[in-house]
Amino acid sequence: MKNLVLYCRSGYEKDCAAEIQYRAGELNVGGFVKTNVNDAYVVYQCFEEDGADTLMRILPLSSMVFARQMFAAADLLSALPEQDRVSPIVAALSSLTQCGDLRVETPDTNEAKELSGFCRKFTVPLRQGLKKSGALLSKENPKRPIIHVCFVASGTAYVGYSLSDNSSPHFMGIPRLKMAADAPSRSSLKLDEAFGAFLTKEEQEVRCRSGLNAVDLGACPGGWTYQLVRRGMMVAAIDNGPMNEKLMETGQVKHYRADGFRFEPPRKNIYWLVCDMVEKPSRVAELMEAWAINGWFKEAIFNLKLPMKSRFKEVKVILETMSAILTENEIDFQMQCKHLYHDRDEVTVHLWIFPEKGVSYA
Repeated sequence: MKNLVLYCRSGYEKDCAAEIQYRAGELNVGGFVKTNVNDAYVVYQCFEEDGADTLMRILPLSSMVFARQMFAAADLLSALPEQDRVSPIVAALSSLTQCGDLRVETPDTNEAKELSGFCRKFTVPLRQGLKKSGALLSKENPKRPIIHVCFVASGTAYVGYSLSDNSSPHFMGIPRLKMAADAPSRSSLKLDEAFGAFLTKEEQEVRCRSGLNAVDLGACPGGWTYQLVRRGMMVAAIDNGPMNEKLMETGQVKHYRADGFRFEPPRKNIYWLVCDMVEKPSRVAELMEAWAINGWFKEAIFNLKLPMKSRFKEVKVILETMSAILTENEIDFQMQCKHLYHDRDEVTVHLWIFPEKGVSYA
């Protein structure tokens, strides 16, 4: 297949397009981008017939900032007959065998989501047709490829597949999180999603456990502190503004009325550093670099507010600069950046520092 379909946030098509064009170029998979403003998806059409299959194998979705999901697709199917939409889709997927799951989706726009009712109903006969053809196994198998059918308009769809080990586990690439009634603000969902995006459930049990110490820079009113507290951590909340009273009553939070850019932890036993301050992204990045160089944390999750234009370019420069500075200071690290579903004009970065032997964060 020569088309790589990528889902993104509506309004960020240009950034997703710039990113896939750059990344595909790095991997020597030639092609060009097709997209429209506010469509919430991008198509990278490869010059080679199997170009998208190649990208699916060698380009990790986790390394893409602006893509929520991606799958290799055949050419766009249009004017699907109302009386039988199953047959042409099954025919277009004839090269696939023994896939483990089926997702009939739409891009994340209000217009496309009007088709969601149809997609739910259509999934049943389509699944039967794909099982009959051998493209889909009779029972779900999480280790096999996933069939995607993305309706971009009535009777118009991209069809293809993703690899189970290089794909979002979520329908449409969107995690369904519930806002807790006692959370101080909706920003709480950002950190909740970030933990799920950057750490597996097993990793969260080990690295987001009770008893760890954390710092929340720019904590007021406590949306991100809430997520740390509910995981059993002890939190230093740094902000000149007031904190949520119920959070303070837990006994797990110590409020420092201070500027997040000037604060220095009194004890150097911090495991998690989190930060969602509304500030220039370069300044926040420099603050994270300083904390890392000083060895003041083990893992960090922080947001970078984005400019209105050249967002991919800005993120790329900041992350490359951070990587260079940390490397120059002989810091061993892993870094990942994603435009999460609950983010708006910002991206979320996870930075994991590997400390020298003997350093304890307990």
